[in-house]
Amino acid sequence: MKILITGSNGLLGQKLVKLLAEKDNVELLATSKGENRINNKEGYKYQSLDITNKEEVFDVVEKFEPNTVINTAAMTNVDACESDKELCWDLNVNAVKYLIEAAQHSNTHLIHLSTDFVFDGEKGPYKEEDEPNPLSYYGKSKYEAENLLQQSNIKWSIARTVIVYGIGENMSRSNIVLWAKEALEKGNPLTIVDDQFRSPTLAEDLAMGCWLIAEKEAEGIFHLSGKDTMSIIDLVYRVADFYHLDKSIVTAIKSSSLNQAAKRPPKTGFILNKAIKELDYSPCSFEQGLAILTQQLGSTN
Repeated sequence: MKILITGSNGLLGQKLVKLLAEKDNVELLATSKGENRINNKEGYKYQSLDITNKEEVFDVVEKFEPNTVINTAAMTNVDACESDKELCWDLNVNAVKYLIEAAQHSNTHLIHLSTDFVFDGEKGPYKEEDEPNPLSYYGKSKYEAENLLQQSNIKWSIARTVIVYGIGENMSRSNIVLWAKEALEKGNPLTIVDDQFRSPTLAEDLAMGCWLIAEKEAEGIFHLSGKDTMSIIDLVYRVADFYHLDKSIVTAIKSSSLNQAAKRPPKTGFILNKAIKELDYSPCSFEQGLAILTQQLGSTN
């Protein structure tokens, strides 16, 4: 089975490379912009790819002829998307258009990563059939890409997810769990929103979900997240409890006081019944995820 991953330098991309490089039945091509940031270079090939360049996309897909493309590349900084709409649209919509066109020529199954931010957060947690209504430009760009896939005549799957956390190599961005752990360890006072609810997702679980879609050639929309939905402040409290850190330094605030460029949905989180039933998806609890994280941090020190 020939699988091409875009965005292989990102957190999910790295976990997918690790998972798939170890499989005997997979020939893997990892692609990302610039140099390969993953230390282990065994079991797969790497090629630099700018997914906003149509010629490059066509060239890579044409030469490799993948059975499956897993598109993890995206602009995910929600406020940055609000201030640089052109780049956001280029990465999150136009690139998907090119991948769809390339997939048409090579009869490829395109698995595309999307987000809980396609919803307005008024009625979370959400199931796959619920009606999207994005509040931010980021959410709109991801929803537009979903529409392109659904209107196409290729074999497609959409894997929506929520707050992905985990440990990557040479990462350009951190994630909320590692950030919270570090900030609590330093003992700096923290102000955290108590009116946003999410289902944090361990990157390994999400990678496994994507592989299950590819392996089973499952089509349609799938919700892949962690199994626990909690407020952001509760997430930080649970990190504090897990690592026996002082949570009295954490103060609750409302989202409206943050003055963020992009509007966030108040309550998302996912109902995972479809993925559990059709894919055999089996995500960790939040504390199990933290235990895996701790193990990985121990082995990198």
